[in-house]
Amino acid sequence: MHKILANTVFLGKDIVYMTECHSTNDIAAEKLRNGSAKEGSIIITDKQTNGRGQRGNKWYSEPEKNLTFSLVLTPNFLKAMEQFELNKVVSLAVRDALSVYTEGVCVKWPNDIVHQSRGKIGGILIENTISKEKLESSIIGIGLNINQTEFPFPGPVSMANLAGGVLNKCQVLESILIHLEKRYLQLKKKNFAAIHMDYWQHLYQKEQWCHYEDIAGEFSGRIRAVNQQGMLEIEKTDESINLYAHKEVRFL
Repeated sequence: MHKILANTVFLGKDIVYMTECHSTNDIAAEKLRNGSAKEGSIIITDKQTNGRGQRGNKWYSEPEKNLTFSLVLTPNFLKAMEQFELNKVVSLAVRDALSVYTEGVCVKWPNDIVHQSRGKIGGILIENTISKEKLESSIIGIGLNINQTEFPFPGPVSMANLAGGVLNKCQVLESILIHLEKRYLQLKKKNFAAIHMDYWQHLYQKEQWCHYEDIAGEFSGRIRAVNQQGMLEIEKTDESINLYAHKEVRFL
């Protein structure tokens, strides 16, 4: 799992493999601070003991079965107000790579990876450092259920469940990085319209009447848009339009 990848330009040329660590994002942040990490550096582990999801949620993964890694990017060509574009390209790259193995892989707002009918495959946690209204650095944590076939609670699904057999984790990782490099170069060109079109095309539950919950309670609504700041626009049955930031609305 720790060999240098040959089919990428800058991602995966510096890989730090750890049999166990508390959080790959925390290790990446520490290496970024002390200057031992650069753009494209990757921290990967077989066992993460204190993984984090969005807004502090815990991420649990069976040791040695799945992919748990963080990578460092320095997208200083992006303004702070454009940071959700990075979320889009990372989510799309993971979806692109996993779609080789099975149909029905979608991006669930803001950046979970799900199967359209079977459940959650994984999640992405992006931690940005901003300086002078620009992104200085980004640490991208990715956790994906690859070969774990049983889960202690309902909701998750693995690629092995979906594809009907064990996958080669090294090949999946390399595919993700190849797709991410392509998407990142697209982002550098600021081709935001094409990126948004792809994100919208593969967005889970878009324009479908579904059940949600916000601070006021449960409701039926349909996703109408995702704005430039990454907020989700949902139309309710009373024709009102609500905008939601992360964790302000829950999919039921």
